[in-house]
Amino acid sequence: MQKPLILVTNDDGITAPGLRSLIKFMKEIGDVVVVAPDSPQSGMGHAITINDTLYSKKMIVDVEAGAPEEYSCSGTPADCVKLGLQEILDRKPDICISGINHGSNASINVIYSGTMSAAIEAGIEGVPAIGFSLCDYAWEADFSASKEFVQTIVKEALKNGIPKGVVLNVNIPKLEVKKIKGIKICRQARANWKEKFDKRTSPMGKDYYWLTGEFELLDKGEDTDEWALANGYVSVVPTQFDLTAHHVIQELNSWDV
Repeated sequence: MQKPLILVTNDDGITAPGLRSLIKFMKEIGDVVVVAPDSPQSGMGHAITINDTLYSKKMIVDVEAGAPEEYSCSGTPADCVKLGLQEILDRKPDICISGINHGSNASINVIYSGTMSAAIEAGIEGVPAIGFSLCDYAWEADFSASKEFVQTIVKEALKNGIPKGVVLNVNIPKLEVKKIKGIKICRQARANWKEKFDKRTSPMGKDYYWLTGEFELLDKGEDTDEWALANGYVSVVPTQFDLTAHHVIQELNSWDV
């Protein structure tokens, strides 16, 4: 039987350790083609390149690992998926896997995440997709504990399918594999970022800013991704890209408009 074709991408860049680990995990499941940004694109959300040219280059990053087919892209994570599906692949992939992100994409972070936006772009194109993140922002993060859970979820998705219009957002706690209690299907926790700007002045007298902030959890529910991660579980949130607030339609129809 033909192996599943897996499109792999990320937002941390084509040389990121999280992506390199994900490639190794996916090569044990199917045929892998990588299309990833040529530089870090974290926090890009679903941005696409429309006012500049896109460049792509076939490359080999890791010869010793038995390199798969890989392409770097000058654009955003969403650009990478668009380019991969429309120009690089000769057939529709069976699944698109994005990550493994360096840092959490749980709760409100999904809105800003380039990792999840790449997966969502694939979902929009009708390709089953999953975004994976490890709750460790360090570049030298240990992704070995992620392998069992990443492969299990991907295999189940290939076997059972993912409902149309849905993309899975998977976050893995920063724990040794023996300390991870299992996998929980969750809802997205209500939370927000309390932004702060660190204002500074350059030697030339020009003001500039560094964005900082604190994560504010507004949800005490025990069925959320944040609760699952805090209690040693891998969280899986089914995420939809239809942003319609269906429950408000009837209320708005009562307006005098």
